Amino acid sequence: MIDAAFWQGRRVFLTGHTGFKGGWTALLLHRLGARVAGFALPPDGEPNLFSLADLAGGLDHRIGDLRDISAVTSAVADLQPEIILHMAAQPLVRRSYADPVETYATNVMGTVHLLEAVRRTPSVRAVVVVTSDKCYENTGSTAGYREDDRLGGHDPYSNSKACTELVTDSFRRSFFSAPGAAGIATVRAGNVIGGGDWAVDRLVPDAMRAFAKGEPLVIRNPYAVRPWQHVLDPVLAYLVLAERLLRGEAVAEAWNFGPAAESHVPVAAVASQLAELWGQGASWRAAADDHLHEAAYLALDCSKAKARLGWSPLISLDDALAKTVQWYQSFRDGRSMRAVTLDQIEQVMTVSPALTQQTR
Repeated sequence: MIDAAFWQGRRVFLTGHTGFKGGWTALLLHRLGARVAGFALPPDGEPNLFSLADLAGGLDHRIGDLRDISAVTSAVADLQPEIILHMAAQPLVRRSYADPVETYATNVMGTVHLLEAVRRTPSVRAVVVVTSDKCYENTGSTAGYREDDRLGGHDPYSNSKACTELVTDSFRRSFFSAPGAAGIATVRAGNVIGGGDWAVDRLVPDAMRAFAKGEPLVIRNPYAVRPWQHVLDPVLAYLVLAERLLRGEAVAEAWNFGPAAESHVPVAAVASQLAELWGQGASWRAAADDHLHEAAYLALDCSKAKARLGWSPLISLDDALAKTVQWYQSFRDGRSMRAVTLDQIEQVMTVSPALTQQTR
């Protein structure tokens, strides 16, 4: 899967480390021995994974805003990273309807600012820009979208991620095409779930909040189909790709890292399984239509990553949901969430012989 020895002492600049996905990435990189510097806005509300897992103690924690080009370029220049993992974003569809300007400013111009900083910093050899499975023009097809399918996006969030893909491709072709230039790739994952996500208007955190209060979960689109995957699956894939980029392999392009086909299931099925795992009479009900557009079906074709990178997902949907509920119930029970999160990382690492051999 990944070469754990590769990451020992490696200088990594991680944007969005105070968020859900970035927090898991920061802890995994720290576990692998990387020298991680994080650049992000303060954690959004309480509780949050950054505080619960005590992430500040394991990295160079820097508060900054991607919309401020001076702050971004100064941080990259100061830290002189070898690898950049760009995860910071405005990540919510419904919030993008409420504030499209913030969404485009963060997701599109924030990426422009970061890539401009890379242009000025020769130490950077590999950049992984995280976008979304929603960057595709969703035609309602039940076939998985491939990396060369048309980009688009109906809502401002999805469209901003398509724009981010185009911006990255332009920078790559305009400024990073010469031999020896930094390798820059984009990555598109599915609906990522796992412990420590507290966002509003996302299925899993909404479910965990409702169940903890003894209330039914209210679902907007119970029959919408999504590709569900545990957060560690795409994060490990991003590290695989970063290794290949830094080693100079010809992988500076767009990649899908979605779950297996059996994990493409309706929202209602996931909600029912979450309720069963939680127990205590947990339940869900459908909401009245609020008329905001969301795609009815979305799936990814990851055959390119499997064929060219030898990558495949590690975590089944059943295991992903069980790990997620176990994390939130551990939080409810007052356990050390750093220990719980690290334990789940260890469980996944033992699936990969390369990781197991080199990290023990």
